[in-house]
Amino acid sequence: MAPSVAAADVIKEHGPGLKQRPNVPHKAAPAEEEMLVLNTIRCLAADLCQQFKGGHPGTVMGAAAIGVGLWRYIMKYNPSNPEWFARDRFVLSVGHACLLQYLMLHFSGYEAWTLDAIKQYHAPVTDGIAAGHPEIEFPGVECTTGPLGQGIANAVGLAVAGKQLGARFNKDGFPIVDGKVWCMTGDGCLQEGVGQEAISMAGHWGLDNLVLIYDNNSVTVDGNIDACFTDDTSAKLRAMGWHTIEVYDGSNDLAAIVKALEEARDVKGKPTLINIRTIIGLGSANQNTGSVHGAALGDDDVAYVKTQLGFKPDAKFVVPDKVYEYFDECKPRGAKAEAEWNDLLRRYAEKYPADAKELQRRREGKLAEGWEKSVPTKDALPKDPIPTRKASGIMVQSLVPKDETFVAGSADLVESTFVNFKGQVEFQRPDSGLGDYTGRQIRYGIREFAMVAVGNGLAAYQKGMFIPIMSTFFMFWLYAAPAVRMSALQKLRFIGIATHDAIGIGEDGPTHQPVSLSNFYRGLPNINFMRPADAEEVIGAWLLALGDEDHPSLFALSRQPVPLLPGSNRAKVRLGAYTIHGDEESASDITLVATGAEVSRSVELAKSLESAGYKNVRVVSMPSMKDFDRQPASYRRKVLPTDKSLVVAIEAWGSLPWARYAHAGAHMHTFGLSAPQATLYEHFGFSVNNLTEKIDSWAKGLQGRIPGVGEFEELLNGFVADKHYAGK
Repeated sequence: MAPSVAAADVIKEHGPGLKQRPNVPHKAAPAEEEMLVLNTIRCLAADLCQQFKGGHPGTVMGAAAIGVGLWRYIMKYNPSNPEWFARDRFVLSVGHACLLQYLMLHFSGYEAWTLDAIKQYHAPVTDGIAAGHPEIEFPGVECTTGPLGQGIANAVGLAVAGKQLGARFNKDGFPIVDGKVWCMTGDGCLQEGVGQEAISMAGHWGLDNLVLIYDNNSVTVDGNIDACFTDDTSAKLRAMGWHTIEVYDGSNDLAAIVKALEEARDVKGKPTLINIRTIIGLGSANQNTGSVHGAALGDDDVAYVKTQLGFKPDAKFVVPDKVYEYFDECKPRGAKAEAEWNDLLRRYAEKYPADAKELQRRREGKLAEGWEKSVPTKDALPKDPIPTRKASGIMVQSLVPKDETFVAGSADLVESTFVNFKGQVEFQRPDSGLGDYTGRQIRYGIREFAMVAVGNGLAAYQKGMFIPIMSTFFMFWLYAAPAVRMSALQKLRFIGIATHDAIGIGEDGPTHQPVSLSNFYRGLPNINFMRPADAEEVIGAWLLALGDEDHPSLFALSRQPVPLLPGSNRAKVRLGAYTIHGDEESASDITLVATGAEVSRSVELAKSLESAGYKNVRVVSMPSMKDFDRQPASYRRKVLPTDKSLVVAIEAWGSLPWARYAHAGAHMHTFGLSAPQATLYEHFGFSVNNLTEKIDSWAKGLQGRIPGVGEFEELLNGFVADKHYAGK
């Protein structure tokens, strides 16, 4: 079968000045057989999308040769054991091209990926594995991808993991960890900022175990890429420390692709970009246009494709026997590679038993034995007030130096967020003079989004093998939020440190003061979002996070000092909320519920209200709304007795969720301003005197009545102490 688009047509499509590389001989089947394989994949893509009239056929059709080059000739993997530790990792950052990955998994022999399983792509079923974008829980998929650009960052994280493990465990003659990370990207991923952030990191670190394969088809949903993107990507990546390779007929010239992949595999000291020009939707009447990107081709065009590629137009899902024969060697080759590695690991364990034991612990995702003994008791915590960010640093210092599972890092705020630790070595290229690849302190630079997306790659390398600790100011977890959402979706564990968590950030001003960001994290499924009140609750938050292998955790922590509260209890943090001050068993006129730094303020407020005549004013600390919501109704009614007591919420964030728990609340109703934190709390109405006055006035106005649902009162709405500022 002849190709439908010649190399000369590729050059014509991409403009003058491109030099065609000659075909490169490689150990392969005859050219006619290879073209049969490529065209089979193209016709399958057309049929699979047309079947349920959805999906993305174009990239699969144009980039089929890239998939064949990787799975048939280059990558190290074992289809019979998708979780083989020493495998190469593949990330499809251009996740909408998932059919290409699914078909490669099918042809190379992954048991789960039958053709019938792939036929459920876009089917009206809930138990299929051929998802609309690759999902981590299915065999052969390393990361869930879809939001463009994040897959590149995930691949960088996987490469960092491989580099760090190799530097730690490899010995002369024993390359226990030497796998490559192959990432396929498209035009969209390279336009997204997170992709550029991650590419910059990889170049800086010299990650020569990372290869980025650019399916350069120059078309997006809106049409030709020239309308919005004219970067010289190869030149740009060379300037960022990458090695680059060009392939000009990527839809047909399999030999050139294999040669480029082989060259990339052997590059030392730099990550590699392979810039491969392809024709999107090759064979379609609408090839090289946006219409073939994200929609089924239509019955007439599917028939046209098959006619162009030498298949019968009315025959569907056709796979000639020769195509399966072409991939026959993949399974035995993978089994042989794993057997050889198992023998290498056996000999490694004989010569280096302590290292082998540590590697096995890490592979099993277990924390270092006896780690609990390193956690300070409440009696050992500082007696003077300290910021909760500093209290978190106590846990970092207690655990991280002793357990290589932890990899700490920050977006340019290592010391400010207290994620530095004694004896730390930075993860850096060894010739930088700044550290080496054994390092477990990562300076991500001012790249919050990529930091967390890279952390997802670290966490995904082997479940539990790494626990990334990542930090920045809480406000800038807004920049990172799309990656956190993917962490939650994939159930990848990290520990997030979000400091400077409210108006207590003070002089940095309203640009740095989060007002509503908590609403996103409280509403996001599969994440532990906690705002501890003092050092004891910080310990409780850490313990909850370390005990949860399947979810990320994010701690909102104060910049300003808060006292160690007598009633705080680390064991009760997992309950979500508990009485921290006052008598829970006696009737209470008013119950105050607060979080974080506002809890100690509420304790002062409770005493002030009691002085004003209210009986047994209790204070409830609610470090985690989500965990509180999981408790039995009997417990929730006891802690927040909204049918017996007036409940008032105190939090220097927006009030949105609090109507579920309280009758009234004191919250932020505007953005902050730049001033010392004590001034700001006074300015926005959070002084004890003002809150006492507001609550007293509201309570007396009720005349003993308990408000009903929908009567939530905003006690500070419109309040600004500095009246001249109110209108500005």
